[in-house]
Amino acid sequence: MYSGRIYLNIRKMVKSEEDAVELLQEVFIKVWDKRELIDPEQPFRSYLFQIAKYTVYNFIRRNNLEKQVQAYLSLHNTALYSHVEEELYEKQYEEWLSQTIDQLPPQRKLIYKLCKIEGKTYAEVSDLLSISTSTINDHIVKATKYIKEKHGILDKSTLLIISFILLQQH
Repeated sequence: MYSGRIYLNIRKMVKSEEDAVELLQEVFIKVWDKRELIDPEQPFRSYLFQIAKYTVYNFIRRNNLEKQVQAYLSLHNTALYSHVEEELYEKQYEEWLSQTIDQLPPQRKLIYKLCKIEGKTYAEVSDLLSISTSTINDHIVKATKYIKEKHGILDKSTLLIISFILLQQH
Protein backbone atom coordinates (compact mmCIF):
# COMPACT_ATOMS: atom_id res chain seq x y z
CA MET A 1 0.00 0.00 0.00
CA TYR A 2 2.74 2.51 1.02
CA SER A 3 5.83 0.66 -0.15
CA GLY A 4 5.63 1.87 -3.79
CA ARG A 5 5.44 5.54 -2.84
CA ILE A 6 8.11 5.26 -0.16
CA TYR A 7 10.38 3.36 -2.55
CA LEU A 8 10.06 6.15 -5.15
CA ASN A 9 10.84 8.76 -2.51
CA ILE A 10 13.89 6.84 -1.31
CA ARG A 11 15.02 6.15 -4.89
CA LYS A 12 15.06 9.90 -5.60
CA MET A 13 17.43 10.45 -2.67
CA VAL A 14 19.86 7.56 -3.25
CA LYS A 15 21.63 6.64 -6.46
CA SER A 16 21.48 2.88 -6.24
CA GLU A 17 18.39 0.77 -6.75
CA GLU A 18 19.87 -1.87 -4.43
CA ASP A 19 20.37 0.73 -1.70
CA ALA A 20 16.80 1.95 -2.16
CA VAL A 21 15.42 -1.59 -1.73
CA GLU A 22 17.55 -2.16 1.39
CA LEU A 23 16.49 1.18 2.87
CA LEU A 24 12.83 0.43 2.16
CA GLN A 25 13.17 -2.85 4.07
CA GLU A 26 14.94 -1.02 6.89
CA VAL A 27 12.05 1.48 7.10
CA PHE A 28 9.47 -1.27 7.50
CA ILE A 29 11.64 -3.10 10.04
CA LYS A 30 11.83 0.11 12.10
CA VAL A 31 8.06 0.50 11.88
CA TRP A 32 7.61 -3.10 13.03
CA ASP A 33 10.06 -2.65 15.90
CA LYS A 34 8.23 0.48 17.09
CA ARG A 35 4.71 -0.74 16.38
CA GLU A 36 3.71 -0.50 20.02
CA LEU A 37 4.71 3.17 20.13
CA ILE A 38 2.65 4.19 17.10
CA ASP A 39 -0.25 6.48 18.00
CA PRO A 40 -3.34 5.32 16.07
CA GLU A 41 -4.77 8.84 16.39
CA GLN A 42 -1.89 10.29 14.30
CA PRO A 43 -1.67 9.90 10.51
CA PHE A 44 0.35 6.76 9.79
CA ARG A 45 1.44 7.95 6.34
CA SER A 46 3.28 11.00 7.79
CA TYR A 47 4.95 8.81 10.40
CA LEU A 48 6.09 6.35 7.74
CA PHE A 49 7.50 9.04 5.46
CA GLN A 50 9.37 10.63 8.40
CA ILE A 51 11.00 7.31 9.25
CA ALA A 52 11.94 6.86 5.57
CA LYS A 53 13.42 10.35 5.38
CA TYR A 54 15.58 9.93 8.50
CA THR A 55 16.64 6.43 7.46
CA VAL A 56 17.90 7.83 4.15
CA TYR A 57 19.65 10.76 5.90
CA ASN A 58 21.45 8.37 8.23
CA PHE A 59 22.43 6.18 5.28
CA ILE A 60 23.87 9.16 3.39
CA ARG A 61 25.72 10.36 6.50
CA ARG A 62 27.24 6.88 7.03
CA ASN A 63 28.29 6.68 3.37
CA ASN A 64 29.94 10.10 3.49
CA LEU A 65 31.79 9.20 6.66
CA GLU A 66 32.97 5.91 5.14
CA LYS A 67 34.21 7.73 2.04
CA GLN A 68 36.10 10.25 4.17
CA VAL A 69 37.70 7.49 6.22
CA GLN A 70 38.65 5.56 3.06
CA ALA A 71 40.15 8.68 1.48
CA TYR A 72 42.12 9.42 4.66
CA LEU A 73 43.41 5.86 4.93
CA SER A 74 44.25 5.73 1.25
CA LEU A 75 46.22 8.97 1.46
CA HIS A 76 48.13 7.95 4.58
CA ASN A 77 48.77 4.39 3.40
CA THR A 78 50.21 5.75 0.16
CA ALA A 79 52.49 8.10 2.08
CA LEU A 80 53.55 5.29 4.39
CA TYR A 81 54.19 2.97 1.46
CA SER A 82 56.29 5.61 -0.31
CA HIS A 83 58.34 6.16 2.83
CA VAL A 84 58.90 2.42 3.31
CA GLU A 85 59.79 2.03 -0.37
CA GLU A 86 62.33 4.87 -0.17
CA GLU A 87 63.91 3.30 2.91
CA LEU A 88 64.13 -0.04 1.13
CA TYR A 89 65.83 1.47 -1.91
CA GLU A 90 68.19 3.41 0.33
CA LYS A 91 69.14 0.27 2.28
CA GLN A 92 69.69 -1.70 -0.91
CA TYR A 93 71.88 1.02 -2.32
CA GLU A 94 73.85 1.29 0.91
CA GLU A 95 74.39 -2.46 0.80
CA TRP A 96 75.61 -2.33 -2.81
CA LEU A 97 77.97 0.53 -2.01
CA SER A 98 79.27 -1.19 1.12
CA GLN A 99 79.97 -4.39 -0.82
CA THR A 100 81.80 -2.43 -3.50
CA ILE A 101 83.89 -0.55 -0.95
CA ASP A 102 84.78 -3.86 0.68
CA GLN A 103 86.21 -5.03 -2.66
CA LEU A 104 88.76 -2.20 -2.71
CA PRO A 105 92.37 -2.92 -1.74
CA PRO A 106 92.82 -2.57 2.07
CA GLN A 107 94.68 0.77 2.04
CA ARG A 108 92.30 2.33 -0.51
CA LYS A 109 89.27 1.03 1.40
CA LEU A 110 90.57 2.53 4.66
CA ILE A 111 91.28 5.91 3.03
CA TYR A 112 87.90 5.98 1.27
CA LYS A 113 86.03 5.17 4.49
CA LEU A 114 87.95 7.76 6.49
CA CYS A 115 87.41 10.53 3.93
CA LYS A 116 84.01 9.79 2.44
CA ILE A 117 82.17 7.95 5.17
CA GLU A 118 83.63 9.42 8.35
CA GLY A 119 84.07 12.85 6.75
CA LYS A 120 87.73 13.39 7.66
CA THR A 121 89.78 15.84 5.60
CA TYR A 122 92.69 14.71 3.45
CA ALA A 123 95.05 16.45 5.90
CA GLU A 124 93.59 14.56 8.88
CA VAL A 125 93.89 11.23 7.08
CA SER A 126 97.40 12.15 5.93
CA ASP A 127 98.47 12.77 9.55
CA LEU A 128 96.69 9.65 10.79
CA LEU A 129 98.25 7.29 8.22
CA SER A 130 101.54 9.15 7.73
CA ILE A 131 101.12 9.45 3.96
CA SER A 132 100.95 12.49 1.68
CA THR A 133 97.68 14.22 0.74
CA SER A 134 98.45 13.55 -2.93
CA THR A 135 98.52 9.81 -2.15
CA ILE A 136 95.20 10.23 -0.34
CA ASN A 137 93.81 12.04 -3.37
CA ASP A 138 95.08 9.31 -5.70
CA HIS A 139 93.37 6.59 -3.62
CA ILE A 140 90.10 8.56 -3.50
CA VAL A 141 90.15 9.13 -7.27
CA LYS A 142 90.82 5.45 -7.96
CA ALA A 143 88.21 4.28 -5.43
CA THR A 144 85.61 6.64 -6.87
CA LYS A 145 86.38 5.48 -10.41
CA TYR A 146 86.08 1.84 -9.34
CA ILE A 147 82.74 2.47 -7.62
CA LYS A 148 81.42 4.28 -10.70
CA GLU A 149 82.47 1.45 -12.97
CA LYS A 150 81.10 -1.21 -10.65
CA HIS A 151 77.67 0.38 -10.34
CA GLY A 152 77.46 2.18 -13.63
CA ILE A 153 77.37 5.56 -11.91
CA LEU A 154 78.32 8.19 -14.45
CA ASP A 155 77.93 11.44 -12.57
CA LYS A 156 79.67 12.73 -9.46
CA SER A 157 76.47 14.06 -7.92
CA THR A 158 75.12 10.53 -7.44
CA LEU A 159 78.30 9.44 -5.72
CA LEU A 160 78.19 12.53 -3.51
CA ILE A 161 74.61 11.69 -2.55
CA ILE A 162 75.64 8.14 -1.67
CA SER A 163 78.52 9.43 0.42
CA PHE A 164 76.17 11.86 2.15
CA ILE A 165 73.75 9.03 2.96
CA LEU A 166 76.58 7.01 4.45
CA LEU A 167 77.71 10.03 6.49
CA GLN A 168 74.20 10.33 7.91
CA GLN A 169 74.31 6.70 9.02
CA HIS A 170 77.46 7.13 11.12
